[in-house]
Amino acid sequence: MAQPSTHTPLLSEILDKVHKAKTKDQKVAILKEFDSDPLRMVIKSSFDPKIEWEMPNGAVPYQANEAPIGTEHNVLRRESKKLYRFIKGGDPTLPRAKKENLFIQMLEGLHKSEAELIVNAKDKRLHQVYKGLSSAVVKEAFSWNDEYYKEA
Repeated sequence: MAQPSTHTPLLSEILDKVHKAKTKDQKVAILKEFDSDPLRMVIKSSFDPKIEWEMPNGAVPYQANEAPIGTEHNVLRRESKKLYRFIKGGDPTLPRAKKENLFIQMLEGLHKSEAELIVNAKDKRLHQVYKGLSSAVVKEAFSWNDEYYKEA
């Protein structure tokens, strides 16, 4: 008898599934199936206009981690707890140069696909990279209102 897979998909793998889904209902269902605080946090950071990243826009000078999925790297699911440092107002005591170094270190520790995901979230581009990941889809999947908060 085959053993069930214990692989928890990377956040980038979940968004790839959303990207490949054909209908809005399928996209919403995938987000609901894999709903988690880290997934919501990353998506919200890209969609909510009130959230401003302190990192410069555009490409980030980091060495992509080429290790295969499931091996020598951190996962965004765990690293997401540290993202507040890179959001305006999140950690005002940390000098900008230190924030940028920590951001690069985090990216280098993640699988290449998750590092790219964070760079695109920072630049508010997730909806451009993952077709069909629209504000309507994420609001429906997470029961968010127009302010990207869970409706009561």
